[in-house]
Amino acid sequence: MSVQDHRGYPPQRPAPSLDVQGRLAPFWRWVSELVWRLEHGFERARADARPEEDTRVRIFLIMIAFSVVFAGLAAGASYKALFADTGGRWSVGNPNALSRGDLTDRNGELLATNVIHYGLYINPNEIWDRDLAYRQIRRALPRIPSERLRRVLAGDRRLIVMNGLTPADKAAVHNLALGGVTFEAEDRRAYPLGTSAVHIVGDADTGGRGISGAELAFNDEIRAAGQRGESFPLSIDLRVQGVLENELAAAAIKAQAKGAVGIVTDVQTGEVLGMASWPNFSQANRNAAPDGATLNRAVSGHYEMGSVFKTFTVAAGLDLGLADMNTQFDASQALRIGNRSIKDFHAQNRVMSLEEVYLHSSNIGTSQLAVQMGANRMRDYFDRLGLLRASSVELRESAKPVVPRRWDDSTLASLSFGYGIMVTPAQVIQAMGALTNGGRMVPLSLRKGGAVGAQTPQIVTEETSRTILDLMRRNVVKGSGGFADAPGLRVGGKTGSANKLVNGRYEANHAVGSFAAVFPVDGPLNAKRYAILIVVDEPGSYPKTGAYVAAPAVRNTADRIAGFLGVERREDRWRTATGEKVPAYQDVAGDGL
Repeated sequence: MSVQDHRGYPPQRPAPSLDVQGRLAPFWRWVSELVWRLEHGFERARADARPEEDTRVRIFLIMIAFSVVFAGLAAGASYKALFADTGGRWSVGNPNALSRGDLTDRNGELLATNVIHYGLYINPNEIWDRDLAYRQIRRALPRIPSERLRRVLAGDRRLIVMNGLTPADKAAVHNLALGGVTFEAEDRRAYPLGTSAVHIVGDADTGGRGISGAELAFNDEIRAAGQRGESFPLSIDLRVQGVLENELAAAAIKAQAKGAVGIVTDVQTGEVLGMASWPNFSQANRNAAPDGATLNRAVSGHYEMGSVFKTFTVAAGLDLGLADMNTQFDASQALRIGNRSIKDFHAQNRVMSLEEVYLHSSNIGTSQLAVQMGANRMRDYFDRLGLLRASSVELRESAKPVVPRRWDDSTLASLSFGYGIMVTPAQVIQAMGALTNGGRMVPLSLRKGGAVGAQTPQIVTEETSRTILDLMRRNVVKGSGGFADAPGLRVGGKTGSANKLVNGRYEANHAVGSFAAVFPVDGPLNAKRYAILIVVDEPGSYPKTGAYVAAPAVRNTADRIAGFLGVERREDRWRTATGEKVPAYQDVAGDGL
């Protein structure tokens, strides 16, 4: 057959290829045949004068192309659905992923969570009648800022009009069926408990960043928990928190006070079980908060704490070996230091033992002990107790104390009974914890389980700690703390009262009354034990001392939370050093300033 005889016929199919071993490669043979058939399908159709076959081949090629594309998409989607680490609705791959985990108390009760809200966006270029759109949107959503809405509608580009629309708000506007109106989902922080624990929890902005309280202090960890689909627990117990807030408010209202603070801690772990600042407010209505309500007085309020500091002075003197419970101090007359005369609020006008100095809250006795101690040693013990620096609690609001510049004898005397230094309640309860847990400085913490990797140095001896526990109990049983005694709970504590400095003068009408307590005082030093501090700022009623305005709130708080904390009630077998049984309650002996 000549060359011309083959013209117009399709070329012959190439011979199948062989692999290196001389065998046919089935897969590559199939692929080569398919490619050959596709390449020469049109030629065969023209050679056979069958145009319909040409059309079928073209359709077949298109089908093959689309099939390959869709098969690839399906394979990718299937892999993502079956094997990708999605992490549920918390995943970073989810466009509606939550940026923050839920915040809970130590028992898993919800304190803060994320709720999906919507942002309202308007593109005025897509709206036919802007005046009509304005009226309709305002009618559907009356709380929308009218001026902002007008500015966006008068513009020429898409802008956000309002954040935080609820699903109901969104539906009301969406049902208007207006062109150019769109919505974007956004996470917003919600605080279901209203005013409860508001100062502890704090707030987060619309961008998912903490801006105050625990939301700020643990911001990175809360966000990380959210990405894992977990919650972040705080140390507080909502049952304890609720009782504390209730009793603090009752005490403040009864005393007609300007403000008040309450804290409950575990002295062994440093965990804050409750922290309240009165008056309080709601995050949802922050703009309506009373003056000073947004301040967390527990960590940011500065106070001269008065006779509560006598516990720290006595502990330092005992630990240094400068005194014991029977050491005598002459309080028969005022103590003169330079041109200053130091007196007792309820003067005994006699020589007293250290125990009596503490129980009768003698300024004269503790001033003598402080002067004997000297500036260097007293400063050292105050530093060990954390009184010269901000408390260790994680809240960024935690403030530094206002400490004296000079530590002369007159300053030492003032410091011994809580004047001349302004500290926060958080510092005081942290120091009290160290004196009643066996002498270890355990950092105050809002983290469940306590501060991670915390160092707990021994700051006073165990013997000093035992003596302080006994002394605090004696003060409640037969001293100035009688109103703090809760039946069967073995409460120990110390009253504190101080006039406030106003325009350079200490004014009796502007006072602070406080009570620092611990319970139960008995048992081994490492036993379960809890500290309570109540501070009442500027009580308006009389008497204004801590024994009357703060001690009853301590008693009521301990009485109500003991069951939650597993503290057993039992008969108090405490006896005095001489062995006589003392009644569980005696009238208040008075409190020194």
